Amino acid sequence: MFTVRVTAQPPASAVGRPDAHPAPGGPAGRFPTWGDAGLVSGEAVELDVRVARLGSRVLALLLDAVAQVALAVVFGLLLTALAVRVLPAPLVDGAFYEALGTVFLVLVLVGYPVLSERFCHGRTLGKMAVGLRVVAADGGPVGLRQSLTRALVGVAVEWPGLVLPLFSWVAGVTVMLTDRRGRRLGDLVAGTLVVHTRSAQPWRAAPAIAPPLVGWAVTLDLTRMDDALALAVRQYLTRAHRFAEPSRSRLTQGLWGEVAAVTSPPPPRGTPEPLALAAVLAERNRRGALRLHHSRALTAALWPELAPPPQSAPALATPAPAPSTPTPDEPAPPTPSAVRPAAPGARTGPTPSVGRTPGARA
Repeated sequence: MFTVRVTAQPPASAVGRPDAHPAPGGPAGRFPTWGDAGLVSGEAVELDVRVARLGSRVLALLLDAVAQVALAVVFGLLLTALAVRVLPAPLVDGAFYEALGTVFLVLVLVGYPVLSERFCHGRTLGKMAVGLRVVAADGGPVGLRQSLTRALVGVAVEWPGLVLPLFSWVAGVTVMLTDRRGRRLGDLVAGTLVVHTRSAQPWRAAPAIAPPLVGWAVTLDLTRMDDALALAVRQYLTRAHRFAEPSRSRLTQGLWGEVAAVTSPPPPRGTPEPLALAAVLAERNRRGALRLHHSRALTAALWPELAPPPQSAPALATPAPAPSTPTPDEPAPPTPSAVRPAAPGARTGPTPSVGRTPGARA
């Protein structure tokens, strides 16, 4: 099933705004969405569908390859044993095994994707695991002819690529990276498209603790609350907005019953259960962060070489003192370059220093 999103013309105030970035492949002024397949129904309703790119399709291909090898081994052993028992011995020779191997190869490389996409609504085992589906270019269900065309083109020039394997692999990857909707050669020839069947959900942080419950949360005894229950509470709090009543209320009561059985003291009278769950989770996270901080401080004290170096602030450059201008009554000090050491045993002349009389010897 696809998520249908009705799109209309953006308001005049939204067009030209800096935050109104166009969506990939969409007209200017449309707000960004996850759907980039460009599929529109017959009623002019845009489908919020994401196309499958190279990463997800390679992962599905690897899973399908494992399934194909497993099917080839299982059915090969079964059919070989059956042929040996049923057929007469003169017929079971080297040519028979070669023909049987060719049949297996065709069934695994061509029959597996065609039959899977035909009877599983455009999905193979790998695509089911990753959440992908093959559809027609206009968003309709894929047909038998299209599935057969995709499989034949894939076997010939993509994977395993019986015709020029290395060159065909590079060409196939280049086509997928350059196509706007991430289609491979088989999709372009058959007129198909691979899309995601699972909608992307933005990450939501767990709600913070309510200020009136801070004092109660500090006194909680959370020693009997395990990680599995804390994870269940977190998943509920981040997805509660997607549940409808009365399922949300029943789930809240069930979770709070489990949490209240392993925590004490009870919350103040009249506290809503979602707020109590959020307070328990926030206090548990705060204590965990505090323990982690103490553990890192202890590690840094015992093994300083394992601790990261402290971030020292850059030193500010101090301006050099301005040279003083000598007054007319005060002689100028000699420059360092003008002062030279005296030769051994040589006499030095009078110095301008105060307290030295003329004619003094060095």
